[in-house]
Amino acid sequence: MNCPFCGHPDSRVLDSRPSDEGSVIRRRRECPACRRRFTTYERAQVEPLVVIKRSGRKETFDPNKLLRGLTLAARKRPIDPSVLQAFAFGFEDTVKEMEITSEEIGLRSLAFLKELDPVAYIRFASVYREFDSLENFIEEIRRLEGQTQDRKEEAEANLDDEARLGTV
Repeated sequence: MNCPFCGHPDSRVLDSRPSDEGSVIRRRRECPACRRRFTTYERAQVEPLVVIKRSGRKETFDPNKLLRGLTLAARKRPIDPSVLQAFAFGFEDTVKEMEITSEEIGLRSLAFLKELDPVAYIRFASVYREFDSLENFIEEIRRLEGQTQDRKEEAEANLDDEARLGTV
């Protein structure tokens, strides 16, 4: 760190401590050339998540936009709004890359809603997948019912296995 007084290219750190609830590091420094002291603040510069739209256009990820879509899908359903909010505002933390397609956001949101509520899932899917006919709705509902039935059968088989082994 260059000294702001004499321009010497080095300084010694005398004290470091967190500031602003840990989001900033405050460092007290001393210049070895002029012996003057000064304070610096270090803050992480986080690059925003970039969403690549279907058209190829890029925009910054907005968790409020995702939350609006989830909230619309979950309207009048027995879903705690804080669960939707936690997903939307925690979404960026789950993405490892700096860019993500809007399609991937939709797929992850569908997976989240599928586990949460089947009606909210179908509502979100109808907009995301742009259902244009009743047949598309029926086909998606049948797929969802089939997966639900498969899960029930799998759970029953696991219970049967546990009962045979005497672990239940």
